[in-house]
This record gives sequence, structure tokens and C-alpha cells, in this order.
Amino acid sequence: MELEIHTSQGKGTGKKAKLSDAVFAMEPNDHAIWLDVKQHLANKRQGTAKTLEKSEVSGSTKKLHRQKGTGGSRKGSIKSPLFKGGARVFGPKPRDHHFKLNKKVKDLARRSALTYKAKDGAITVLDSLAVSAPKTKDFVAMLKAFELQGRKALVVLADRDKNVLLSSRNIPGTRVVLAGEVNTYDIMNANGLLIANDAIAPLEATLSE
Repeated sequence: MELEIHTSQGKGTGKKAKLSDAVFAMEPNDHAIWLDVKQHLANKRQGTAKTLEKSEVSGSTKKLHRQKGTGGSRKGSIKSPLFKGGARVFGPKPRDHHFKLNKKVKDLARRSALTYKAKDGAITVLDSLAVSAPKTKDFVAMLKAFELQGRKALVVLADRDKNVLLSSRNIPGTRVVLAGEVNTYDIMNANGLLIANDAIAPLEATLSE
């Protein structure tokens, strides 16, 4: 497939970028997308939830009253979960939510996500994203030219550009990544993708079968 190349001001250049059908026009796999997004969100979880068990609660271990003859239930400790301030039964413990996902599945998910965005017309190819100095105003103007101001935008670069990173870091909803760092969650979460023309080749090289 082919997409027109635009300037950062939103104007067409008359040139077209050729995109690989194996990456941008394949048969999408919804289950692979779901698995990859699930792993991405699971890996972000801290897993530090913790409640106190009976042995960890501060309090006396003295038996509250004798075992029999009171007409009431048996109570062994003030730290019992039955009392206010007592322990919690089967409460959460610190755990690791990470799980493994095969690289082929992750690549399939990213290709599927890019295919959906290409079908929706949410991918724009830019001739260049290089800026001479970090200016948030210029970056906002570029987003406005592509109707992405105030929306979620994913900007894909071929190489790390400090000026681009500094220009975009204070803009809510905007994320700048390298071609090799693109993940399924960011693609699906974005309203639009701005891909530098020189980032297409490394992106396809990363995801091609």
C-alpha cells in the first residue's frame, strides 16, 4: 500500500511512501492484540497490595475469656478477623503480575494493530520530524495541522531526537517512540500515528516475518 508524504505543516509533498502489506495490510488477529495489551498492562502493575495476617497484627495474644461456660462463641485473640482492627482472612499478598508472551505473537499483534490504524486512515507519513530547537509551540502547531491537538498522538522516529522529545514532553496524550520501541498498546490507544518517512524501513524490519 502507499500513503502520501506530508510536511510537518500538514501539506502534501506529492510524493508517496510505499508500506509493506505484510505489516500494514495483513489479516488482523484480534486475539493476539488482546494478549499483547493484556501483557503490557499486567507488566505495569506494581503488585504491592498487602494486608496484615493474624500473626502480623499488633495486639495482645491473651485469650479474651474462658473456652466454655460463657454462652458465647469461642474467642482466642483480639487479633481475630472477627473483631474490628483484627487481621484479614486471605488478604492480598505482594505478587508479580508479569507473564511471558512469545515474540512472534507480539509481532503479530503489532502488525494487526498497524493494519487497523491503516484501514481507519489514522496513519500519516511525514517527510521529516527534525526540529532545530525544542519548541513546544511548533510541535503543537504540527499536531493541530493533522487534527490531533488535544487527542492522543503516537509519533514514531527512526532515531532519537532530543529536540523532538523536549518539544513534546509537556503535551498531554502525545507519546514519541523509536521505530523499534512501538508496542501494541500505544498503537491501539492513539487516535492518530505520525510516522517519519525514514522510520518506516526500521519499523518494517522489526515486524516483518
